[in-house]
Amino acid sequence: MGRRHAATDPTYPRWIWYAAAALVALLILGGAFVLQTLIYPDRSGGGSAGNGNTPSATEPLEQDSPAGVAGSPPCISLNILTSLENAEMVRALAAAYTAKPRSVDSKCVTPAVTQEKTGVAARKVAGQFPGVPAGDRPAIWLPDSSAWLRIAGEGAGGGPVPQEGTSLARSAIVVAMPETMAKALGWDSKPPSWSEVFRMAEDRDVWERLGHGDWGKFKFGKASPLVSTSGLMALAASYGAAGGSPGGLDDMDLDAPSLVEKVRAVELGTSHYMATPEHFLWHAREADDAGKVSEFLSAVIVDEKSVWDYNRGVVSEDGITKHPGPAPKEPLTAIYPQDGVHVADNPAVILDGDWVGSQQRLAAQDFIAFAVTEQGQNVVMASGYRTIQGKVDTGVADTGRYAQTLQPLPLPRREALVSMQDSFPDVRKRARALFLLDVSESMVQEPGVTKLQRAKDAVQKALGHFTGEDEIGLAAFSHVGDGPLQPGIVSPVAPFKTNKDDLLNKLNGLQAVDATPLFEAVSRFSGDQAKDYKDTFINTIVLLSDGKNDTTHPGDLNGLSQQLSHQNHSTPVLVFTLAYGPDADVPTLLEIARASGAHYYDATDPNRLEEVLGELVTSF
Repeated sequence: MGRRHAATDPTYPRWIWYAAAALVALLILGGAFVLQTLIYPDRSGGGSAGNGNTPSATEPLEQDSPAGVAGSPPCISLNILTSLENAEMVRALAAAYTAKPRSVDSKCVTPAVTQEKTGVAARKVAGQFPGVPAGDRPAIWLPDSSAWLRIAGEGAGGGPVPQEGTSLARSAIVVAMPETMAKALGWDSKPPSWSEVFRMAEDRDVWERLGHGDWGKFKFGKASPLVSTSGLMALAASYGAAGGSPGGLDDMDLDAPSLVEKVRAVELGTSHYMATPEHFLWHAREADDAGKVSEFLSAVIVDEKSVWDYNRGVVSEDGITKHPGPAPKEPLTAIYPQDGVHVADNPAVILDGDWVGSQQRLAAQDFIAFAVTEQGQNVVMASGYRTIQGKVDTGVADTGRYAQTLQPLPLPRREALVSMQDSFPDVRKRARALFLLDVSESMVQEPGVTKLQRAKDAVQKALGHFTGEDEIGLAAFSHVGDGPLQPGIVSPVAPFKTNKDDLLNKLNGLQAVDATPLFEAVSRFSGDQAKDYKDTFINTIVLLSDGKNDTTHPGDLNGLSQQLSHQNHSTPVLVFTLAYGPDADVPTLLEIARASGAHYYDATDPNRLEEVLGELVTSF
């Protein structure tokens, strides 16, 4: 007799059929769950610390539930500290939140958003905001990555900074390239691995071999890992590539000499560092406006939202003030390396400081709850981010060249993140820097501590950024009448470990002379740096001036700009300019920096000189 089948044989009890069907369904669902876990090991976006309750892409978000009537004044002041990168999104969330009536403990709520470089904010949080009045301290900290929650460690109120926040948005850390360059390498259709990205950065003659010699050297930029999330994740990618496992940093001995040496080799491909990714994109846009973005940029590691901003014509010189304009002539392409990308998860945490009162805590909870509703996530999408469910606006994705899906890398543990940051002075590409100081008479024409003395003090402190293997020198410029440039080279560029004492002694001995031969000084010393160009160093001049060019010697700004642009093609000497004092010739210093591919810094308020110069030296 043939075998009976439960589904068709009426002699089988019906419950057996139902049980079998249920078992099959469970096996199918279980298999699908395992498969999803293998493909998408972290739905929250790259192993970043989150609240553990991230809804799936198909699960409906909660709806916003504003109050029927707004609470009574005085409103609860809700201070929110964000990063430079996500500040616009957070302000848009705050505007959407207050557009509806809110009532927390029967009070209305007034959010106030401030922004700061993420690494700087992390240090302030960890130090409990020294010198900041309690009423001005934030209740919510919203960096652009959970990495900074981990790095901040001990923090507000003597207790730990919360190590897990509520993720509000996603933005992948990508390699951004001018579109024609990405196509020339074939990376627009076949993404490289991280190792291939770094090998390409080391190959400075690649454009010549591919028939694009007019593009010059391969210029690869990274932001500082001490300040920026994209810079920190770029360093993590360097370690991952050097160690053969971009997602396995927690299992590596990051202090192993052999690994550190490999990371040093990877970092040699960096053309130069800048404090923030906004600096790179600002200068890329300047180069694009001049008709040749390749003169400044081949590739830079940034967050994908910044690519969207750039491609729609929005850039920022300082990361704070956004400058909208027409779209660039050549858009950037976002490259997602095939072995995965880190994802900035924009976590919101309520700080545990004693300055956060019960009402502020309730208001903070209410704001964060709004941000993850459907209405809040619509604001996130409109701001250029992926939602917590991974959704992205179609128009944003098209403009920013976003990948449809992400392959997220796990966020390293705190110990690994701190270890990588601590290693940066050791593994970063070395600098070959000449400090060039204006010592004209105006530098001493003020009572009390003169501008010249403040400049000496600031330079002396900035020298603490360098290590013995950097090559540092000092020059100064002025002249009397139509006389020669003086004093000229004060301490020649040499390894810092051998010339530090001489440099400091000569720096302290500088005296003011008379006039300001700005063009002559920059032309001569940038030319000398180009003649002695070293490809394994970041070749640069740090120019500090408080006045205008007043020389009678031949030469003008146009000729100087042409010289610097020509040098930048094959022997780039970055002239970072710092306007010191209210009479500094800002337009001229801006042009000198632009032509050389460097950044201009504003210290027209002399009290900010030390702070600004400290930020400047993170650029190499």
